Amino acid sequence: MTTHTLETPVEAAPARTAPKAVRRRGEPRPLFRVFTHAVLIVASLVAVAPVAWIFLLSLGPDKDDYLRPGGIFGKATLDNYVQVLTETNFFHWMQSSLIVSLGTTVFGVLIAATTGYAVSRMRFPGQKKLMWVLLCTQMFPIAVLIVPMYQILTSLGLLDSYGGLILVYCSTAVPYSAWLLKGYFDTIPFEIDEAGRVDGLSPFGTFVRLILPLARPGLAVAAFYNFITAFGEVAFASTFMLDDTKYTFAVGLQSFVSEHDAQRHLMAATAVLVAIPVSAFFYLVQKNLVAGLTAGGTKG
Repeated sequence: MTTHTLETPVEAAPARTAPKAVRRRGEPRPLFRVFTHAVLIVASLVAVAPVAWIFLLSLGPDKDDYLRPGGIFGKATLDNYVQVLTETNFFHWMQSSLIVSLGTTVFGVLIAATTGYAVSRMRFPGQKKLMWVLLCTQMFPIAVLIVPMYQILTSLGLLDSYGGLILVYCSTAVPYSAWLLKGYFDTIPFEIDEAGRVDGLSPFGTFVRLILPLARPGLAVAAFYNFITAFGEVAFASTFMLDDTKYTFAVGLQSFVSEHDAQRHLMAATAVLVAIPVSAFFYLVQKNLVAGLTAGGTKG
């Protein structure tokens, strides 16, 4: 007896379809991401273009190469840098710029930090008026301040001196830095001050040993602002510094331009060299810049 086994056909399993990508809540759409990246790329090119242009002109041997920038690639040379370093007062300019910039940074941040901390933690008559007075000093244009500052420096015997120029720069950089640091000190809990007093620290000891280490990002932003303010300023430096060996970089660049001639290739080479100290200082404080710029905007 033969038995037959009936085989039922096995139905083919349905093909699995790939799950659709689900966009999370708050996640930007792909088209928006493409647009954002395109905007950032264009903004980066706009920021890099002037730097690249100056560097290209610095390699051209002729002062009129800016009229024919395409021809620089075939005759690029470093002779402009050699001439700037050997035939100008470049190192005197560097010395003056570093003395003035670092002096302004140290004294400006010290004064601004103590002022911002006092306004943030202490209550005294005229507290708000003091901060508003500091803010109002930023409204005066430089042209209005040059004449009275010139007379003050002359009467104090500080004309044509590094100390006088540092004092002038501090008078313009400290008000903004004080406002900046005051906002940052407001974000530090007041309980830290109370803990310092319980441990027997004086108000100044609490400020130096507890508050300043926590305020490092804000101090970095203030230091960078003071350094840039002093390093790139032209009007005050060209008016108050009479000796050409005490010129800063910003004033020294003007020596390449006269009434009938403009040595743009040497000026471009000097500008590239000038950017090196600023870039180095920015590299030292860059880790704290973002935190310092954003933390002072909120309190809590």
